[in-house]
Amino acid sequence: MPRTSGSQRLPARSAILSTLLGTHPAQASPAGILAIASELGIGESAIRVALTRMVAGGDLDRADGIYRLSDRLVERQRRQDESIHPVLRAWNGRWRLAVISVPSDDAAMRSATRTALTGSRFGELREGVWMRPANIDVTLDDPAVVPRVTMFDAEPDGSPSELAQQLFAPTVWAERSTELIAALDDAVDLRDRFEVAARVVRHIMRDPLLPDELCPAPWPGELIRERYGSFRAEFSAHVERVLGPQLR
Repeated sequence: MPRTSGSQRLPARSAILSTLLGTHPAQASPAGILAIASELGIGESAIRVALTRMVAGGDLDRADGIYRLSDRLVERQRRQDESIHPVLRAWNGRWRLAVISVPSDDAAMRSATRTALTGSRFGELREGVWMRPANIDVTLDDPAVVPRVTMFDAEPDGSPSELAQQLFAPTVWAERSTELIAALDDAVDLRDRFEVAARVVRHIMRDPLLPDELCPAPWPGELIRERYGSFRAEFSAHVERVLGPQLR
């Protein structure tokens, strides 16, 4: 929705990440980043401080005067792209069951395991037991997590729709999608639309990617992706107009 006078400024780090995550290849010159930041109403000093901290924190690499996403964030970009253009297959009623078969007392490992499973669109049935419909290919990318998880095919008793609601709350996701679509449609200037689009893509990445049979109707998954795709094309064209070759 349009910004009010009390709205929070867009953080410089978020602006840089959102720009590069939506750019292929994910790289830009300092002049390019500063030019885009200016378009978004962010000051040069804030951007320079953010760039320094992002390099130090491992978000960005800098070589030959060009900033690039680190390998960790390139992987995030891959997951983001897959979320925007998901590959789903017909559902046969089966579910994938992931059981934590090797417990850990290490908090960091438990967090990494949770991140890997939620990133693969699993929902937690109970501690150590995760499930999702078998309508997408599931790959746990963290090699430290894979040995801790045993995977099964399953077909639970009871209502699959009720189980999906318990695990993923798709009705809540759909309601938030409708709110974000309206906010993106109502946003007026570039900065407003950029801020909303950043929230939209984070929300898309939390889509459980359920089969049609388990989605409440009307399901806004395709519509919110279309709206984000339109903004992404608009912003990319704007970046090219503003920067031309200096972005690369």
